[in-house]
Amino acid sequence: MGKQFDSAVDSFDREATYEPMQAVEMIKEMAFAKFDEAVDAVFLLGIDPKLAEQAVRGTVSLPHGTGKSIRIAVFAEGDAAKAAQEAGADIVGGKELADEIAAGRDLDFDLTIASPEFMADVGKLGRVLGPRGLMPNPKAGTVTPDVATAVGEFKAGKVEYRNDRYGNVHVSIGRVSFPAASLHANLATITDEIMRAKPAGSKGRYIKKLTVSATMGPGVDIDSGSLDALVATVR
Repeated sequence: MGKQFDSAVDSFDREATYEPMQAVEMIKEMAFAKFDEAVDAVFLLGIDPKLAEQAVRGTVSLPHGTGKSIRIAVFAEGDAAKAAQEAGADIVGGKELADEIAAGRDLDFDLTIASPEFMADVGKLGRVLGPRGLMPNPKAGTVTPDVATAVGEFKAGKVEYRNDRYGNVHVSIGRVSFPAASLHANLATITDEIMRAKPAGSKGRYIKKLTVSATMGPGVDIDSGSLDALVATVR
């Protein structure tokens, strides 16, 4: 594994920046793992992550999805619960589900969606769900009366993004098995979304750096001067 990574690193100039399509093609060419690696985009933003008003968070539907199958837990009851199950929700429950999680149930799901009336119960699980990034949030579209539609969208490739404490936004844009054109389209879509989400208080250069990489491979930096042309492909 070390030799393969070193070989990938030696195959290109890591100090250089590349056009978006060239970067995703390089990622595909350098992939060496025996599994279908995820391809990730990491944005370093010119924000102050300590300020709530400069938080960058939301959701976006990638045109080609992420290639990842996610497990979704839904807090709902009655017709809404039935609709969520029909839409593909993996776990559906109400207060009893909240009680199970509070009692130590395994968090065997990747996303939580809640109907608004259950947020009083779900809110008590903040210390459990929060550290795992599983807490539903209206800004992320995971607190909604139409839980079935939300389930369908996230199953189809809608992703949540948010900055970390260092000002980075990390998003999966697909798999190395995807055609380069599909990865490029997904990258253009998330870049456009990140640009639109720029906080009013962010001053100076907003996207300081954009890097793409496969799970096991080195990162490839994208030329910041190419970003306007990249997002123009989806506007």
